[in-house]
Amino acid sequence: MAAAQTCPYGSWPSPIDAALAASLDGRPEYLGTVGPEVWWTEPRPQEAGRRTLVRRRPAGSGTEVSELPAPWNVRSRFTEYGGLPWAGAERASGGPLLVFVHFADQRLYAYEPDAPGAPEPRPLTPVSATGGGLRWADPVLRGDEVWCVLEEFTGPAPTDVRRVLAAVPLDGSAAGDRAAVRELTDDRYRFTTGPRLSPDGRRAAWLVWDHPLMPWDGTLLQLAEVTAEGELSGARTVFGGPDESVAQVEWTADATLLAVSDRGGWWNPYRVDPDTGWAVNLCLREEEFGGALWKPGLRWIAPLPDGLVAVLHGQGSSVLGILDPESGDLVDAAGPWTAWQPTLAVHGSRVYGVAASPRSAYEVVELDTASGHARVVGAQGGDPVDPAYYPEPQSRTFLGPDDRQIHAHVYPPHHPACRAPADELPPYVVWAHGGPTDHVPPVLDLHIAYFTSRGIGVVEVNYGGSTGYGRAYRERLREQWGVVDVEDCAAVARALAAEGTADPARLAIRGGSAGGWTAAASLAATDLYACAAIIYPVLDLLGFAEETHDLESRYIDGLAGPPQTLAVVSRERSPVANADRITAPFVLLQGLDDAVCPPAQAQRLTAAMRGRPVPYAYLAFEGEGHGFRRADTMVRALEAELSLYAQVFGIERTDVPRLRLETSS
Repeated sequence: MAAAQTCPYGSWPSPIDAALAASLDGRPEYLGTVGPEVWWTEPRPQEAGRRTLVRRRPAGSGTEVSELPAPWNVRSRFTEYGGLPWAGAERASGGPLLVFVHFADQRLYAYEPDAPGAPEPRPLTPVSATGGGLRWADPVLRGDEVWCVLEEFTGPAPTDVRRVLAAVPLDGSAAGDRAAVRELTDDRYRFTTGPRLSPDGRRAAWLVWDHPLMPWDGTLLQLAEVTAEGELSGARTVFGGPDESVAQVEWTADATLLAVSDRGGWWNPYRVDPDTGWAVNLCLREEEFGGALWKPGLRWIAPLPDGLVAVLHGQGSSVLGILDPESGDLVDAAGPWTAWQPTLAVHGSRVYGVAASPRSAYEVVELDTASGHARVVGAQGGDPVDPAYYPEPQSRTFLGPDDRQIHAHVYPPHHPACRAPADELPPYVVWAHGGPTDHVPPVLDLHIAYFTSRGIGVVEVNYGGSTGYGRAYRERLREQWGVVDVEDCAAVARALAAEGTADPARLAIRGGSAGGWTAAASLAATDLYACAAIIYPVLDLLGFAEETHDLESRYIDGLAGPPQTLAVVSRERSPVANADRITAPFVLLQGLDDAVCPPAQAQRLTAAMRGRPVPYAYLAFEGEGHGFRRADTMVRALEAELSLYAQVFGIERTDVPRLRLETSS
């Protein structure tokens, strides 16, 4: 074996270029079964970021894997973040019937891939007469209709919107007639998930909540009878409350109602009496069996026909287990996977999920509960590069102010053929996740490997406010956004520097969305960081509350305080209001079609930086919304970020275009 080459940190050559990282960005989502077939959505970054619908037939059935071809893009814009965009069932005459949301026009379409002549998908819903449009999510097939959530914009403002449960005829009669869509509920509740129908079809259950609550604050489980005419009768609340988050509701094969609630401080599974609301905890643990319901259709539990329940559970990261609801026994699936996404599907004794590990990206996994055997049934192919270039994460707990615990994953620089001089410490970038009510698990991410394989360390911080560690941990951020998140990230960075893991003079911070807020706020609050990458961020609390989409228009109440004090808090914490305190260089990356964090946020910061001698770059991307999806965008963004670090940290790199940093002084 050849001796390792000695090169300064950050200068190492790497086969993981930005194009490779971008081409493999994203993961499978929204698993479902149609008879013995498994279907899911999957990203195609190199096709302008569309999501296709992948079909996997049983082994031995000919072409086992196929997909819905371009230009079809299976993605809903419901509340801007989307939600479950498809449903399917077996036709009586054979073959699957699918309904899905097409991103370009947000209409529901019916698709019968095995029908004679292979017909194109046909529209089921009309084009909206209002500019904001009609949006659909979380569908289920019932007889000759699709039951789902309808989001309808009624005016020009983002908050001019109503949401109801609706029934769409499968015969296409509503494709040109909005009046043919039956509304099953009124819009007394601001937000709703789609209905879950009992096995006998006699009852429907769903979740609702209202401003100013977010779904991880307080939700209500609604139950109604389904009449012979297909109406919902006697809708009532049977579970949940303003201080209790119910993340999911499901029916078992014997019509038992299950729900995932955090009434005990952790999201645990409960059996709920649909008549009295009496609930029994099926697995009392200080673990999460649920998470933040950012989008309708997420599934952390899935009942099996034999009475067992597939569950995702854990602290920080989730693993797949099979729960016996009678005994409370829980057996985890064997395999290398250390994190599972909230999407589960069941057929017979088989459970399907989406899982990853530090050595493998997210892939579709099948667990045969009869044998205990698990295998990969859907992946983007083998390792794109030698796994020797992958980083090895270290999950650690740090202490912050008041000795509070902070969870983080440390990814040291790693290269199979390079090492740094013995007297050099590596640069490190603190990654602040979005949400902020979210979390990151320690799994393979080529965007991280892009930096670590070049000799730049990464640490992902699950700062106070993150999910995965119980309600008390995530409520640390209540009215403290811009304080606790900033302090926690700084505490981790300082600890790595103090122990000799990171170079204290070469620390950076980066984040997208809420993480972009934390990165920018950190520059204004401390001189700890030498630079920052700020990506589709919140930068002005007052403006965000007025400009963002309806889902998050009152989110600030919980994060920063009530409306009557928001102007004061915004002046104290917003990077736009404190731009005079920013002295470190940064790159600001923004999608021009972003309805969550509109470009006005980024433009206000650049305006506030005028006349100041701070180098920065502002890159805006047409056709990108909240979260970059196009491969060419991700390539430019990654290379710009690396160029920033190279210039600020004093690293020689010739493999990326030099980012032009300007001052407006």
